[in-house]
Amino acid sequence: MANMSIFIGNLSATITEAELRGIFAPFGQVTSARVMNDNYIGSGQTRCYAYVEMPSKNDGDSAILRLNGTPYNGRDITVIEAMPMNHSEEPLPGKPRSARARQRGDNNACVSAAGN
Repeated sequence: MANMSIFIGNLSATITEAELRGIFAPFGQVTSARVMNDNYIGSGQTRCYAYVEMPSKNDGDSAILRLNGTPYNGRDITVIEAMPMNHSEEPLPGKPRSARARQRGDNNACVSAAGN
C-alpha cells in the first residue's frame, strides 16, 4: 500500500501536532503530523492548516471520509487528500501554485469568514 498525505484546513490557531495525531490515530498509524507555521518569516504563528502522513491509503481514505466537515475546537475542519506539488508545471494565470499560496494573506489569527 502507498503512503497517503492528507491536508487539514480551517484549524484552530492553538492546534498542536500531538492533538492532530490524536485525531487521526483511531483510523490507523500516523507517520507524521505537521502544523504549518510562519517560521520562515520569524513569527512562528500557525497558518491554521496541517499535513498528516499515513502509511495506508485505505486508512487515510477512511479518515478523510469520517473527518471532513466535522467540528473541532469550534471550527468545521477540511480534510482532503493532499495534492502533490509538481514544480515542473507552471500555475494557470491568476491561480495559486499550492494550498500554501491560497492560505497567504493577513490571517494571523486564522479567523474564518464567519468570525470564528
